[in-house]
Amino acid sequence: QVQLVESGGGLVQAGGSLRLSCAASERTFGSYAMGWFRRAAGKEREFVGAISRGGFATYADSVKGRFTISRDNAKSTVYLQMNSLKPEDTAVYYCAADRILRGVHTTEAPYDYWGQGTQVTVAS
Repeated sequence: QVQLVESGGGLVQAGGSLRLSCAASERTFGSYAMGWFRRAAGKEREFVGAISRGGFATYADSVKGRFTISRDNAKSTVYLQMNSLKPEDTAVYYCAADRILRGVHTTEAPYDYWGQGTQVTVAS
């Protein structure tokens, strides 16, 4: 199975930035679309964004224009750059891997592998 490890979370003030990383110990990392999801306290886990095998990203409306997903297949790593952070972005952020051939899925079910999550807290 694919092992995914998120890092880069922490405490940041509103308006600040964080860059999350998700490293995979997987020689075929390039064969996966990679998604980012988050779970805020008391809420269901929700889609944040995802990047396809071909490097095309899709974002939830709530983060569009503020977050950017990129990937480096040589490093088996996907990134989530978060700018203009808001208190409502506070959540545990998870990365996940999906073997979809084209595009991305925006729901949890198709993703086969998940990281442990990293906490992002945005102070107001």
